[in-house]
Amino acid sequence: MCNIHTMKKIPISTDKAPAAIGPYTQAIRVGNFIFTSGQIPLDPSTNKLIEGDITQQTKRVMENLKAVLEASGSSLKNVIKTTIFLTDLKNFEHVNKIYGEYFPDGKPARSTVQVSALPKGAGIEIEMVAVAEESV
Repeated sequence: MCNIHTMKKIPISTDKAPAAIGPYTQAIRVGNFIFTSGQIPLDPSTNKLIEGDITQQTKRVMENLKAVLEASGSSLKNVIKTTIFLTDLKNFEHVNKIYGEYFPDGKPARSTVQVSALPKGAGIEIEMVAVAEESV
């Protein structure tokens, strides 16, 4: 039986994704599972919200998550669950189109919810759970 308290927890960090804007890490690895923190459409080089519509914001979020997963020893192809937070569900179709382009084979399980607000005024935030390529 696996005991979560004795499992090694490895924080993940990369400069190819925005630095955390609070007391958390970009992701954490526990065993072979990677749990990302939610990513909003921040430019990794400036840590500022990008300009643009929900399509551009979604692309930036997915690129940020891709970088975090790669830094953790995983990839988008190993994502098993995502949660998408939107400030306006009217954007669902636009987000769904871009999101789907990042998962051409094997779609992960997913939840999408509307929220009243997101950090820095973002329109979208996504978090993921993935399996690592190799063991720790």
